[in-house]
Amino acid sequence: MIYLFATTLLWAFSFSLIGVYLAGQVDAWFAVLMRVALAVLIFLPFLKCRHVSKWLVIKLMGIGAIQLGVMYGFYYHSFLFLTVPEVLLFTVMTPLIVTLLNDALDKRFNPLFFIAATVATLGAITIRYDGLSGDFVIGFFIVQGANLCFASGQVFYKRIMANEPNLSQHTVFGYFFIGAFLVAAVSFALFGDVSKLPQTTLQWSILTYLGIVASGVGYFAWNKGATQVNVGTLAVMNNLLIPAGILVNVLIWNRDADIVRLSIGSGIILLALLINQKIFPNSRMKALS
Repeated sequence: MIYLFATTLLWAFSFSLIGVYLAGQVDAWFAVLMRVALAVLIFLPFLKCRHVSKWLVIKLMGIGAIQLGVMYGFYYHSFLFLTVPEVLLFTVMTPLIVTLLNDALDKRFNPLFFIAATVATLGAITIRYDGLSGDFVIGFFIVQGANLCFASGQVFYKRIMANEPNLSQHTVFGYFFIGAFLVAAVSFALFGDVSKLPQTTLQWSILTYLGIVASGVGYFAWNKGATQVNVGTLAVMNNLLIPAGILVNVLIWNRDADIVRLSIGSGIILLALLINQKIFPNSRMKALS
């Protein structure tokens, strides 16, 4: 679970960097393209081509295309219909999607994992609920599209790697980013705004950091961590990002936050994690627990 905790802390900083220095200033599609391109370069030296099944390559590229490429497409378009608090609120459905999707693939329903995910979702809603505008139905479904992409990427990667126990994951993870790069490149070509490229050294530096560290190291660590815990833990960890991101924003950028709600919501999410760990004390159980 150390991979998931470490990535949570890593991504907690990313939210504020994007919100403070990039959002509304740098074209979103270019930001995605640069982040994914840098991540590809990080993993190219490790990329294993020989003795790797072509079907594994195709599957990994497909997961990257969906979990990163298509997900960002939904995510950025959701801001055309929703306020920022509404987008953040609707992302809390991700752990439920993780558990339900995994159960659907297994053709069974695991109520214990579902309970843990539901408790985590309630905790995140406690933190992020700021009221809703009148016209949000379209935006809600767009965000759920993003949630489905991010959740399905985790679940499918977990299942695929369960069948490759002797494979060093860093030797094939480059295919994940190649799939995402193809989607990002086409999206930038079709929808990108070249008039809104980065203008300052700080913006270029942040994009470089986000590409190499947050995307490159972050997504590898998160997906690798997903293969080492049960589905309930994975679902709960998806929402631990919300209090972590808010806490970093408050401590460094001094943004207003309701500390009481943050504390209560974080406690609920940690309770969900505790419930799951007590039910399944050995989180490093088989990949599809």
